[in-house]
Amino acid sequence: MMGRFLREARAASAAEFALVLPPALLLLFGVIDVGRYAWQLNQYEKAVQLGARYAVATTVIPGALAADDAFQNQSCNGTTLTYGDPICASAMQPISCSIPVASGNDVSMVGCGCDASAGTGVCLSGNPRSAPFGAIVSRMRVASPRINAGNVVVDYAGSGVGYHGDPATYTDSTGAEVPLPDAAPIVTVKLRDLRYTSITLSLFKGASVRYPTFSYSLTLEDGDGTVAS
Repeated sequence: MMGRFLREARAASAAEFALVLPPALLLLFGVIDVGRYAWQLNQYEKAVQLGARYAVATTVIPGALAADDAFQNQSCNGTTLTYGDPICASAMQPISCSIPVASGNDVSMVGCGCDASAGTGVCLSGNPRSAPFGAIVSRMRVASPRINAGNVVVDYAGSGVGYHGDPATYTDSTGAEVPLPDAAPIVTVKLRDLRYTSITLSLFKGASVRYPTFSYSLTLEDGDGTVAS
């Protein structure tokens, strides 16, 4: 009986299948994971491009940036700006606008702040506007609906373009004449704190992988809220 048992081969294929199945499934799910990761990566890269193109053609988020005489008494290269002077990049501190990640899609929580360590000029982060921030987020969600407003950051940094005392204005929805920014800063739209949920890793302890921060930059065109709205 023992001899017949040792020579029995009728279940060999089932045993071989049981041995091969786990690594085959891991390979299959791994290929699917790589494809999904690359697809979502491409979506997020497209989203920041869409967001930046929209941001440079809509109302600036920090209202103080578009205030009349925002650069009054500021200096460039040791000389106080007078009307008509070009606004150097150092005349304004970099501004960053975002909402807490935990706020999800509540764009009313938007706030702006300056990085004083990266600039010696005036801080124009006051009077943050939620409407243009929400419009930028909505535009980005065309590329990927997985994006929340909390994932989006919009930065404004001096570019050396624009001149003090620019009289340009635009007419808002109420018919009021609203000033446009004197400066044309570099606008950078970023995506942060995004994670990829992995099919393969969900079989083990970890279930997600953090994406890198995505960003795309363009120079503000005119800050006219009627262009992209």
